[in-house]
Amino acid sequence: MELHTSINGFVALYIFMLAAFSGWVIIGRVPAILHTPLMSGSNFVHGIVVVGGMYALLNASTVQEQTIGFFAVLLGAGNAAGGYAVTRRMLAMFQPSGAHVVHAKAAHAKPRHPKKS
Repeated sequence: MELHTSINGFVALYIFMLAAFSGWVIIGRVPAILHTPLMSGSNFVHGIVVVGGMYALLNASTVQEQTIGFFAVLLGAGNAAGGYAVTRRMLAMFQPSGAHVVHAKAAHAKPRHPKKS
């Protein structure tokens, strides 16, 4: 038994418009104080876009489909990387002014040079 589903253009457009409107309504009701954690936590969505773009690219049979898949992967990966970079900068604003971001391994490592007495 083989299951084959296809979505024609109008159904895909309807799903896209419904998702865009739902996202706009949901994000519009989030208080400003929660936007940073919400966007930080939703970076995984960009990963889903990358996976979907890779799927489209792997199943592409024409040059146009390959181009669309390539740009989907490229833009999704750039969006994910940018999202993490922006999150890191936003979280750095909440650090004390003299604090430095330290890698987890470096924080537990012994100092290289002993203090002179």
